[in-house]
Amino acid sequence: MRFLRDDGHLARLLGRLAGGALPPLPPAAAAALVTGVLLAAGLGAATGITLFAPVAALLLAGAASAHPHGGRHDPLAVPLLRGAEYLYLLALGTGGGVPGPLVFVLLVVVALHHCGTVCRARQGAGPPDRAARAALGWDGRMLLAAAGGALGWLPFAFGALTGYLAVLLAYGAVAGWARTPVADLADTGDEPGGAGASTT
Repeated sequence: MRFLRDDGHLARLLGRLAGGALPPLPPAAAAALVTGVLLAAGLGAATGITLFAPVAALLLAGAASAHPHGGRHDPLAVPLLRGAEYLYLLALGTGGGVPGPLVFVLLVVVALHHCGTVCRARQGAGPPDRAARAALGWDGRMLLAAAGGALGWLPFAFGALTGYLAVLLAYGAVAGWARTPVADLADTGDEPGGAGASTT
């Protein structure tokens, strides 16, 4: 369950420093709340207070990344982190002058990455593979977008992040297909009623 959080390197580092002692739901809820408040205070524009939101979310939610997530309500941390990331990218992109189609495509690519993580969990595939781990995590993606806004390169940052994630998704899909064994086709030509059965 813990890998469904899609934590990046910085969040996992904070989790190791905290030793897994923090329960995941309260920090994730606080991170989502703080992100929403900072976005509302900055009116979604690429201002200093808005650009600080990923740092606040990372410091709050990242420290709980090493928790086993075995509690009854611990899985609720995952949609809270997802919502905070989607809301941040949407608000920052629309308020920072990024073309609407580019913001939409980035959100779709991130959502597809999250869907892939969930599908792996349902199929019992275990933790994310190398391509999924290279997707920077929710914290890395938010920080990269914030850095682009701070440098005045927000459209470029959104475009680069979209292209990078799209390449990772394509690579992960091809690699997954290559690892999937192809079932031998049953030869039904000589079976009664099969394609090769006599009609006389």
